[in-house]
Amino acid sequence: MTSETDKTPNERDDQATATPGQAFFKGGGIAGAAPGDMNAPDIQAPATEGDETVSTWGGGQASEADRARIAELEAENADVKDRLLRLAADMENLRRRTEREIKDARQFAVANFARDMLSVSDNLDRALQALPDGARQGGDAGFTALVEGVEMTGRSMLSAMERHGVKKLEPLNGRFDPNFHQAMFEIPNPDLPANTVVQVVQEGYAIGERVLRPALVGVSKGGPKAAAPAPGPDTKPGVPDESTKDA
Repeated sequence: MTSETDKTPNERDDQATATPGQAFFKGGGIAGAAPGDMNAPDIQAPATEGDETVSTWGGGQASEADRARIAELEAENADVKDRLLRLAADMENLRRRTEREIKDARQFAVANFARDMLSVSDNLDRALQALPDGARQGGDAGFTALVEGVEMTGRSMLSAMERHGVKKLEPLNGRFDPNFHQAMFEIPNPDLPANTVVQVVQEGYAIGERVLRPALVGVSKGGPKAAAPAPGPDTKPGVPDESTKDA
């Protein structure tokens, strides 16, 4: 046991503070203190509002200024989210529009060149049409070879343009379509529905969904009104359908 002289000044003060009948534990306060005792430790229950504990921030209760700041930050967050969504939608629209413009540029880049080549093809056809009847059969071998060469050149030119998306219109005996045909005259014919193409003066061509040159045609009149057929989802009026062609 330690004597009174061996105790430190702090131990002497703690022992003097303890009242008779109470045990003193170092670091634990006074044991045996009754409720309401002045010497009992001061323990406070957490503040509550109703049945819920009031939220704290930085050790203190949230004030009205804190709640207003939180609401302001939430509003800013919603605004930033809305702007980001709008920006993403604008970028998606820009991407689609750019892809469509690139596709159109690739498809219709040869439109002007193909339109000029149609004049060459027309001249080849006029040269063949200018031959008198029986000239091919009555001509010599050289003349026959020349005519066949002109025909082969015309077919080769049309085949090359078809590889680049240029298609020849086939309006004969079909319904007149002002988007692809140009009526030059009318032919009375009560046996055919009105506005039926009965003669083709000049061939027409289309590139993709656009008309490259309208077909010059003659249409019938005087017959019953033709019912407009419902075009298929992938077919265009006046443009030959690839699915109906022979392989």
